[in-house]
Formats: sequence, structure tokens, C-alpha cells
Amino acid sequence: MTAPTPTTPPRALGRLRAVQTFGLSLAALTLGGLALLQGAGGASRLALAAGTAPQYTVLLAGRDIVYCYYHQPCKDQDNPVGALEPPNTDTLMLVKVDGSRVRVLNIPRDTNVGPFDPTERPSIQKVNSRYGSGGPDSLTRAVETVVGERVDSYVVVRTDYVERVIDALGGLDVTVPEGGIEWVDNAAGVNLKLRAGPHHLKGKVAVLYLRVRKGFGDDYGRIDHQKQALAQLAAKLRSPRGLAALPTILGGVGDGVQTNADPELLTALRPYLSNLKLSFATLPTDTIPGSFNLAVNRGKLAQLWGDQPAAASPSPSVRVSVADASGAGLGRALQDALKTLGYTQVTVRTQPRSREASQVFTDQDVADAGALADLLSLPRLQGERFPVEPGEVGILLGMDAREHLAALFPFAQLPVPPLSTSRSSTSRPSTSQFPATPPAPFPTENP
Repeated sequence: MTAPTPTTPPRALGRLRAVQTFGLSLAALTLGGLALLQGAGGASRLALAAGTAPQYTVLLAGRDIVYCYYHQPCKDQDNPVGALEPPNTDTLMLVKVDGSRVRVLNIPRDTNVGPFDPTERPSIQKVNSRYGSGGPDSLTRAVETVVGERVDSYVVVRTDYVERVIDALGGLDVTVPEGGIEWVDNAAGVNLKLRAGPHHLKGKVAVLYLRVRKGFGDDYGRIDHQKQALAQLAAKLRSPRGLAALPTILGGVGDGVQTNADPELLTALRPYLSNLKLSFATLPTDTIPGSFNLAVNRGKLAQLWGDQPAAASPSPSVRVSVADASGAGLGRALQDALKTLGYTQVTVRTQPRSREASQVFTDQDVADAGALADLLSLPRLQGERFPVEPGEVGILLGMDAREHLAALFPFAQLPVPPLSTSRSSTSRPSTSQFPATPPAPFPTENP
């Protein structure tokens, strides 16, 4: 197994229905941003001074497909007359942009808006119900209540763009957990069977795969796994393949996108895309007794989402676990490089090479993970089910590390391999910050 697979806790969340969470997330993150570029809908204007880094917060929401009959979507999704039930927004992401720094906060659909009222139905107090009852403006106000800060604009997209986006970006590389995946639902036309190990998936199969809970624990584990996939696809979006795919992706925008965002927002972000620092986190919540609703944990949210997170120690005591799936023996090189920078507790395990995106992941140690992510110029993922303990940060080195972490090769006493021209190449420059002088040679690992 290559990618860090979220552990399986005893928490029972079987009550949650299977939704296209990943598809909604990807559609919101990629197509929502492209909608900003195209300027669909009316614009919520922000003051963007010339030459200054863009700073704004946008709500990205994935909207359900609306059904008018059993297993039959309404023909007019924008005006679904006769819908069996109003659409929910089961995937909500708050995106905070500050120049090249982009932070994404996933908001669980069961999050309660404001204090829980036991005299009201729990379902209408959930944040995912506000779009269906009051539209995007009501949803935006609800998210502002949840996170306690202003949201500048919103972008709401449907799920039916997802397959096209994944295909336009060249598909998705995944590692199926031990035991494989099997999901057969004849009524829904689903017949997904994948053996354990690495796979390159096209759009339709990728969306099905990323809806499955099996192998990832509960819904929180699945959300964490989806963050990994989003990090991979975001890297592809910045590659030559991704840039070439923009016309194809933009061809689907205009139908099924609601936004009041200023089209100048993404234009202002363009100069910062090459050095984009991406991080993902999940809104910290606690279960409300007597209900399935979730209450925001304000203390943890301030630590996780605050604008001024605590700085990591110059000589950090955090444990660092490196999963080396680079296929080039870079794990031990990273271990040695980190030790020269003061990281004394670094362990390495070699895994089969993987085309999944290199990343830094953590549960609670956000500041330390952020420091490592900045050092390595990798995305930082915070989640509830990553296989790390308190006081530990994980690093996955995929095959893409051969390119954008090429500075490690002198530490490994290895020749730098030629740049890959495979589908996973992102053509990102090496911007990692390592000492110029490598340490003494050491035994290298078998690839």
C-alpha cells in the first residue's frame, strides 16, 4: 500500500448515506475556481489594488442532483419543477486565499448552525439544508455563523461535471487498500471491482471509487482520502496537461454554476499559481448529545484555521514518519536532510512506487506539519483519520518527488534520474530548502 490509508475507528456512521462527496469537492474546487475566471452570474466586487496580493474567502459548495422521479433526474436542474425533495449541499469547502497561500476548510454536512435547539427538527438545523431552504445567500450566511467570519462570495456547482474534469486532467492515480474494492448496485447501475494495489482511473470509475467507504473507515476517513486525491488533481491543474485542459473544463461551465464572485479574483491569483501553497483541513466538531448533529469546537478551530498559527520550534521534537514511494530511494535522503535541520526523530519505510501526490499529513500537529510542508513545498493535509498519532507528522514521497524534490539526490549520493514525461509529471520547479552541503554517505534503500 502506498498512500497513507486512514485508519478504521470504531465510530459508527452507517446512518450517513453514500453521497458523491469527492465529486462535489472536485467540482467545487476546480470548476468553482474556473467559474470565478469566467464570471458566471452576478459579481460580488472586492477591492483588488493593482500589484497587491489577492486576499479573499470564497464558499465552494457541491449541490446534489435533483430527482423528479425514482432514479430519474429532473430535466431542468436549474429549475427542477416537481422535485421529490430540495437539493442539499453535502460538500462544503471554505477557501481562504492570501496571495500564493490557499487554505481549504472542509465543513461536515451535519454541522449545526448556531446553538442546537432541541425543540426544532435536527435536520433543518444542519448547514447542508440551508441551500435547499433559502438558496446560496442563506447558505453563505449559515457558513459565516459556523466559522465566525465573513465570506466574500460563493460558488455552487453540480456533480455532473466531475467525470469530465478528472478525464480532462488525465485521470486519477490511486492505491486500492488491501482486500480490494467491490461495490455492486444493480439498481444504480454500479459495478465497481478493483483489486488491491495501484490503479490509474478514468473519470467515471474514479468518482465511484472515491465514493466508497470500504478501506477508509468512516466518512471522516473518506474525506481525508479525498483530500489526497484533490491535492493530486490540483497539482495536475498547474501542469502543462492541466493548462491545456482548461478549454475543455471551461466548456462545461455556464450550465450548473451559481456564483456571485468577482471574475477578477482568479485573474488576480494567476501570478501566484506557480508557487501555490495548498493546505486542507476539516472543521473540528463534537457530537451533540441526543442527535446526529455536530457542534463546532471553537477552541480547536482557532488553532487550526486562525490567521496566525503558532510557529513550530526551530529544533522540533515532533516525530516524522516518511513513507517513501518515490522509487528512487529518497526517503533516507530526506531523513538525513531533516536531521541536519534539527529533526531528530525521523523514521523511513519503503513502499512500492506510487504516482500519488507527495504530501505532508497530520491530525493535531498542524504547525509542525505546516513548517515541513513549507520546507518541502508540498501540500499540507490535516484530517481526522490519517495514520499518525499526536506528536507525529507523516510525509508521503510519491514519484513526483523525483522532480520537485530533486535537491534530495545529493544527500542520497544518487544520480538525478531524467525528468519523467509520464502522465503524473507536474513540471513543478524544485523549491525545497535544504542545506547546500550534504552529509556523509549512508547505505541507500532498495527501490
